[in-house]
Amino acid sequence: MILKQHILGFTMTFILVVPNSFALRMPSTLRQTSIIRWSTTSGSPLEAPQATTTTTTTTTTTTTTTTTTTTTTTTTAADELSSTPNRFRRRPVIFPSPSPEEFPTWAYEERSFFRFEILHESTQSLARVGRIHTPHGIIDTPGFVAVATNAALKGVDFRDADGSGQQLIFSNTYHLMLHPGADLIAEAGGIHQFTRRTDRPFITDSGGFQVFSLQHGSVFEELSSKGELKRTGKRKDRPDAMGADAVKVTEEGVRFRSYRDGSKFLLTPESTVQAQKKIGADIIIPLDELPGYYVDRQKLVESVDRTHRWEARSLQEHLLNVNEQAMYCVIHGGVDRELRTKSIDYLTSLPFDGYAIGGALGDGREELKELLQWMMPQFDEGSRKQKPRHLLGIADEESIRNAVACGLDTMDSCYPTRVARHGTVLTRTGPIRLKSGKHSRSFGVKIDDQCSCRTCQTYDRSYLWHLFKANEPLATTLATQHNIQYMNDLMAQLRQDIMNNKI
Repeated sequence: MILKQHILGFTMTFILVVPNSFALRMPSTLRQTSIIRWSTTSGSPLEAPQATTTTTTTTTTTTTTTTTTTTTTTTTAADELSSTPNRFRRRPVIFPSPSPEEFPTWAYEERSFFRFEILHESTQSLARVGRIHTPHGIIDTPGFVAVATNAALKGVDFRDADGSGQQLIFSNTYHLMLHPGADLIAEAGGIHQFTRRTDRPFITDSGGFQVFSLQHGSVFEELSSKGELKRTGKRKDRPDAMGADAVKVTEEGVRFRSYRDGSKFLLTPESTVQAQKKIGADIIIPLDELPGYYVDRQKLVESVDRTHRWEARSLQEHLLNVNEQAMYCVIHGGVDRELRTKSIDYLTSLPFDGYAIGGALGDGREELKELLQWMMPQFDEGSRKQKPRHLLGIADEESIRNAVACGLDTMDSCYPTRVARHGTVLTRTGPIRLKSGKHSRSFGVKIDDQCSCRTCQTYDRSYLWHLFKANEPLATTLATQHNIQYMNDLMAQLRQDIMNNKI
């Protein structure tokens, strides 16, 4: 959109671009355009038609005749932007985050396909036992959410995991967008049909975490250790796909390069929701920005505000086609309590179906515990109490116990499956490294005497030690099966302890 303004004899050109998802709350004359308005001032919002019609009159005079020629041209926003001097389009003016009143009233009504019920609240803490009802099954809470990055658990079939009590599975939109592609999954009938896991629920993230992790190399290092990048070379061969320059954040979204082949991608609040619609998970997550733990406060403030705008845009896009999917917001603010409160107050006022706790959550378990103990009582106020709460990316046993006592309902992590691939199994007496030589003659000794998994019922530590030392793929499968069973047994015991008011 173009606006020409005459100031002190000069003609100044302004460009107005508004995102598609704002169509829900904008006049029809302003729809189908972006959130940035380039301006030389920070005044009130500018409005203008999408294109301008300019009439130019040229007069040519000679000694004998006078000829007047009139030419009419239509200038598009792209033409105007390309011809406007940089000094007139450097400062972005941003729309504020939409208020709760700007969302449709029906969005605040209870969903027929998604419901959370509280079965018991502990008298000793904020811990609670509940059930989340989804179109593809029930999730008992507190519950552990296993991570299946590429819609597959490493080394374990979904049927074996489900047989161990696994209910909710977490898959990553970022990886699924790059391969096999959201369109292909949609063509297969969605992630449930694609994986043939039709009677249990899935949750997908926005892809933002993986994209921002590219700045620090964590996505590459994780995938490289799994042998998934051999076709595309080592990191040093593709420096443009990793590091601080690999990701560019704008109000529109985030631009990045694929870790697979270095191709360029743009992830926006709208596009990630559209991808998750095609994937078809039961619970989806809006796009959010993930600043580092040590970022300065001003950048953190800017990041939180931008995340609020992105999440509001994601929600607006979601409400255009709910598709029997629930959307959780993601609470941000790092360890800054003022910003955390600001994020809680704003995002819980919008018609999200649940709350996820994300962002930098401290430098260690103790800081995480202190942050949750301070923050979670705010979710016990009013209508917030009636919605499920999810802790993103943290699910080691100590952190789980702390989170459950603070009132978290679900938590996801690749920790149990990742350590299993490296030979560590979880037991009621602590982790055990099966690669250690001390297990070479542990004949007849199970991983855990109280575990009912197939691994513990069939094999001893000596044989498992041999499998890991011989690099047999079966070692990963058996250890992962055990760890998934252990995590689900742990959550079942925690639910029972809450029912008995022991937690």
